[in-house]
Amino acid sequence: MKVRILIADDHEVVRRGLCTLLQSHDGWEICGEATDGRDAVEKAKLLKPDVVILDVGMPNLNGLAATRQLTQHNPGCKVIVLTITDSDQVIREALDAGARGFVLKSDAARDLVSAVEALQRNRMFFTPRVNDMVLAGFLDKGRRGSTSEPPSLPKLTAREREVIQLLAEGKSSKEVAAMLNLSTKTAETHRSNIMRKLGFHSIRDLVIYAVQNNIIQVQVPSHLESPPEGSVA
Repeated sequence: MKVRILIADDHEVVRRGLCTLLQSHDGWEICGEATDGRDAVEKAKLLKPDVVILDVGMPNLNGLAATRQLTQHNPGCKVIVLTITDSDQVIREALDAGARGFVLKSDAARDLVSAVEALQRNRMFFTPRVNDMVLAGFLDKGRRGSTSEPPSLPKLTAREREVIQLLAEGKSSKEVAAMLNLSTKTAETHRSNIMRKLGFHSIRDLVIYAVQNNIIQVQVPSHLESPPEGSVA
């Protein structure tokens, strides 16, 4: 089965370069291109891509707002955000919006293929700075308070751990229900209980918790990884 990719960037030269980079990968197909965020949302509804790659700085509707709309309409759609900066605000807004990958535009030629491959394996793909901030708990200090410890994993039942992994991977309640042989109502109840138990108010909180507690895996650019000698990637 081909991976269908939609690329959105207001600069034609950039779009062409990204298309050339990705469509040469075996099993990947560029199903569409968009020139701004609003165009991306409309084409995603029509084309139903598996992965959407969005530039943050687009006219009419920026990439972060477009990401939010895309993930609301289709929770199974995986979004990679392209940005010229990994500022705290952009990182927070991208995670809040439901982005699964975060790639600096300056590194796109080197990292974008790895990002799409990571999403195929139900991993997230972060730049090292984003990954460090999430693991250090920096992004959720504003919500919890700087002296609060993150909730411990044993607060969740075995079933809730399954549910939190699927939700953090971007699955909808309906998809969680189908995968775990539950009714949609039961899956939604589990989701509500998890959010209440952990005091969460957004998917960003859920993703950060899942990353910090090794429920889901995050991939960082391979050229920056330094595995011990003899280890297997």
